[in-house]
Amino acid sequence: MKMTNVRQFFNQFPSDDACLEHLFNVRFGQGHVCPKCERAAKWYRLQSEQAYSCQWCGHHIHPMVGSIFEKSRTPLQLWFYAIYLFTTSKHGVSGKELQRQLGVTYKTAWRMASLIREHMAAIDGETPIGGEGKIVEVDETFYGGVTTGMDWRERKAVIMGMVERGGDVMLRVVPDQTRWSLIPEIVENVKPGSEVHTDEHRAYKKALPVTDYTHKTVNHGKGEYATLDGTSTNQIESFFNHLKKSIAGTHTSVSHKHLQRYVKEFEYRFNRRVRPETMLDELLSRFPSLDV
Repeated sequence: MKMTNVRQFFNQFPSDDACLEHLFNVRFGQGHVCPKCERAAKWYRLQSEQAYSCQWCGHHIHPMVGSIFEKSRTPLQLWFYAIYLFTTSKHGVSGKELQRQLGVTYKTAWRMASLIREHMAAIDGETPIGGEGKIVEVDETFYGGVTTGMDWRERKAVIMGMVERGGDVMLRVVPDQTRWSLIPEIVENVKPGSEVHTDEHRAYKKALPVTDYTHKTVNHGKGEYATLDGTSTNQIESFFNHLKKSIAGTHTSVSHKHLQRYVKEFEYRFNRRVRPETMLDELLSRFPSLDV
């Protein structure tokens, strides 16, 4: 399957009506049991509002309710196109770029982008990574803030990353680099039995449960970045490098308050790196707030 191009996108979604019909079909579909009369029904589109009506009792279903499109005055086709732009970019889409592409205000573009990132995170989910026979690299990095002065660490955000070799990545913005912030994230997001690779940071060495994980380290302080037995944190460090360059190139900077949304966007995209062509259909067809 190939990535959808712009012409294909507009052929598939030529109008708001086509977009609404798509939402109805993926969330309900003809034959959906009416929640009011409890009968399988044929549903008719209402012209007066963005809803469908039951053939038996006239009950209305609103396909946009329970999705990121709910209560939005922005045309549905523009929402779909914004999502399309997110799926065709390797480095994300800025609010200013959405403003230019969609012809909306910056406030509207920023809100749309934030909700799309939240939608990506919800679909990606929080399934733990690793397991028996799996290697998980764990590291953390600083983001933002001034790097001078005695308290420079306090002005920076800490992003923690856990990546399964050949598998998915899990990212968190954590309060600091202490064991009380880092170890609970490993326990929650890395399956027992995993072989965990970290650097020599003492938070990992003193607190990682040895009964649940095999723990191996590399000593960056001595210039060691990989050992003969394959121990390294090179993959997660490479991911952090890409993340920072992408944020700097696309957004210039991101506030600590909203950083979690941005890192989860890059998590979603990385976890679909071998099947990027599936992202658009997935984002336009799955709505966790209703489906789960």
